[in-house]
Amino acid sequence: MNQPKRYTITAALPYTNGPIHIGHLAGVYIPADIYSRYLKLKGEDVLFVCGSDEHGVPITIKAKKEGVSPQDVVDKYNGIIKQSFADFGIQFDNYSRTSAQIHHETASEFFKNLYQNNKFVEETSEQLYDEEAKQFLADRFVTGTCPKCGNEEAYGDQCEKCGTSLSANDLINPVSAITGNKPITKETKHWYLPLDQYNDWLKEWILKDHKMDWKPNVYGQCKSWIDDGLRPRAVTRDLDWGIPVPVEGADGKVLYVWFDAPIGYISASKEWAKREGKDWEPYWKDKETKLVHFIGKDNIVFHCIIFPVMLKAEGSYILPENVPANEFLNLEGQKLSTSKNWAVWLHEYLEDFPGKEDVLRYCLTANAPETKDNDFTWKDFQTRNNSELVGIFGNFVNRVVVLTNKYYEGKIPAKGNLEAVDINVLSEIKKFTNTISNALEKYRFREAQAEMMNLARLGNKYLADEEPWKKAKTDPARTQTIMYVGLQIASALAVIAEPFLPFTSEKLRKMLNQDEVGKIYWNDLAEAEELLSEGHQINTAELLFAKVEDDEIQKQLDKLEATKKANSTEKTPVEPAKETINFEDFSKLDIRIGTIVSAEKIAKAKKLLHLKVDTGIDVRSVVSGIAEHYTPEEILGKKVSVVVNLKPVKLRGTLSEGMILMTEDTEGQLVFVSSEQKNVKNGKIIS
Repeated sequence: MNQPKRYTITAALPYTNGPIHIGHLAGVYIPADIYSRYLKLKGEDVLFVCGSDEHGVPITIKAKKEGVSPQDVVDKYNGIIKQSFADFGIQFDNYSRTSAQIHHETASEFFKNLYQNNKFVEETSEQLYDEEAKQFLADRFVTGTCPKCGNEEAYGDQCEKCGTSLSANDLINPVSAITGNKPITKETKHWYLPLDQYNDWLKEWILKDHKMDWKPNVYGQCKSWIDDGLRPRAVTRDLDWGIPVPVEGADGKVLYVWFDAPIGYISASKEWAKREGKDWEPYWKDKETKLVHFIGKDNIVFHCIIFPVMLKAEGSYILPENVPANEFLNLEGQKLSTSKNWAVWLHEYLEDFPGKEDVLRYCLTANAPETKDNDFTWKDFQTRNNSELVGIFGNFVNRVVVLTNKYYEGKIPAKGNLEAVDINVLSEIKKFTNTISNALEKYRFREAQAEMMNLARLGNKYLADEEPWKKAKTDPARTQTIMYVGLQIASALAVIAEPFLPFTSEKLRKMLNQDEVGKIYWNDLAEAEELLSEGHQINTAELLFAKVEDDEIQKQLDKLEATKKANSTEKTPVEPAKETINFEDFSKLDIRIGTIVSAEKIAKAKKLLHLKVDTGIDVRSVVSGIAEHYTPEEILGKKVSVVVNLKPVKLRGTLSEGMILMTEDTEGQLVFVSSEQKNVKNGKIIS
């Protein structure tokens, strides 16, 4: 689209069943905040909304475990989450919640509109039911084996191991998460959004119109879903917590959370408009508005396919221009896990590193998982703080401010005659501004922040080369010019840093007394002849950043080590026995000892290895999802147990003629189920 009149920016609604950690910040909220702050610095009309997602099944499960009401749970964590966002400078125009009356009204109206216009398909189907709990088992009320990857802890809505979206009926050997019982099937009526009817439109809108501007991970996941063929998706659930379905014959049913939750962006906008005395509709219904969703990769399908189909079916709303989803952030080489406490919780971080909110923002942006999963390590955190924030950014600002106060009592000196080096440096400020703008417009936040730091590097180099501390006595006129140029760089950094380091930017603006000359906007950096004029009075220096010491980092590493030990010694609950089978069923399995004779990665498949296994009866091709746990070199010659009479299938275009037996150790590492006895020959049947 051409230059939009306004922007509506949304950040994924966090579940209020626990606090938030660094993975949430890195994946969604910091990039969204950077983008919003940048646009506002440009003087754009921006609405940035978010809110607590309070109707998810995990909330009701947590409430049952704690013996409290779901409302108690969401009230507690809504407050914690809101405070964490405020503490780290995530500057929403409105942060709402889906338990608010305005949201219930908005979501109900949206549903009724589609219902009355025959946009839903009504179906009666067999669904899982817990007889003891007297409850249908939707989403996370049921667990079982994923039919795609074999993960035995998949949920009824998604397998978190392979990312596949599921329904409860897809699970193999389902178990009620409420009682642990095996569920029965029972008839129930629900309303479905017929995604299949929008297949051709989605092909045009996503696969053609957005092929070039959406991130490859987003486009690829959408293409995979569309190519596999879309199916109707339920928009209602049999639950007692949520927004009641607002039609007759729907007693005991609520809106499915993934129908309800994205409407939360609209209700948050309405709430903001009512508070500010504005009109919300242009931000959602004017085609000259640019709508951008910031999410994590686990929400791509819902924001790129399901929610757009909802908006399209309703007919009066604009569609997202972009959905710049990030991948996942790991911690010290392991996946972040709330259940295993393998995380850096934001409220705990502030207890250990008070006043270092921007340091975490900086490190998470510098290592943001924009195109692939990335790893946060405490050593990298320390290095980036000490070498970059303290050693480059802070060092440059401190030199400029201290010398200005020392030589000129804090007043900006006259620029005098500009030499070629000075003209070049001043022109570089404008170039950096444009380079950073281009990166931000393309959602390349790591690149943009790196360029901000390069501007600080330029300032340091300029001072080091020109040495004003040496010229102060021998060439005072030249010293004045050098300091004038240095102060222009510092002033530009105060503006450019605001999206990335908002607390640091505020400190630097106060140090430079920028408010005395009025607000300096982003475009001023490229257009103004000077940012601070001769005679302008600045304030005295204060340190922007402090070093992080080794003992502070060791404390964090020790905390994680203690968590790792606790997880490894924690008694792992044993899965209940599966349904009894007779000997004839068991005897159909042909499991043999084999040896891996070759192994290689499968292109564009992060989790898969292509193995050749000598089974004693032949050498066969096996595709195994172990690439995140083992390199091909590690497993050559490995003795394995392999099911040799499994029906061959093609996975990612590669024929798989068997299945390697695996299990997990106490740390979640996949290990082989095999015999390492040297005298056990390939082909030996396991009986």
